[in-house]
Amino acid sequence: MTIACLGWGSLIWQQQSLPVASEWWPDGPSLPVEFARQSDNGRITLVLVAASAPLAVLWCELKVASIDAARHVLAEREGIKPHNAGRLIGSWPNEDHAFADQIGEWAAKKNIVGVVWTALGPRFGGKNETPSCEAVVGYLRGLSGETRMRAEEYVRNAPAAIRTANRTAIEEALGWTPIA
Repeated sequence: MTIACLGWGSLIWQQQSLPVASEWWPDGPSLPVEFARQSDNGRITLVLVAASAPLAVLWCELKVASIDAARHVLAEREGIKPHNAGRLIGSWPNEDHAFADQIGEWAAKKNIVGVVWTALGPRFGGKNETPSCEAVVGYLRGLSGETRMRAEEYVRNAPAAIRTANRTAIEEALGWTPIA
């Protein structure tokens, strides 16, 4: 019984307590992700943005016994409180999160019985809105010290295959190219 976790950002290189049972494979479902969430520690992170171009995300198998356990371990890894997990951790089957149907179609082709993913959306300037590419680059350009270092680390460590419009602009403006 395979339960998968989808990833496109720091889950790939900072698994922490996530019980990963395989490598991260690059043939996940095509989802619209973008560098569009200003995190509490100043990074701009990858999140689902419906208006973005879809691209294949990564996936791995989890060492868990059920989809409920998978949701729990992903919420714990992401620092999401239990009362928010139903809204901020997507899962298939039996969830109505955006993109669940297409994730389910992909999973069925792979004989995967359950899938979880982080369902955070865009946020910028304290508002739940998608920042423009110019706003993202301008924000990152203005960072300094530890905050800038964390932001650059995140962008550069994101899987090279996650080629988004904002990533291209960040690379051109700041030279933050993928490490691997």
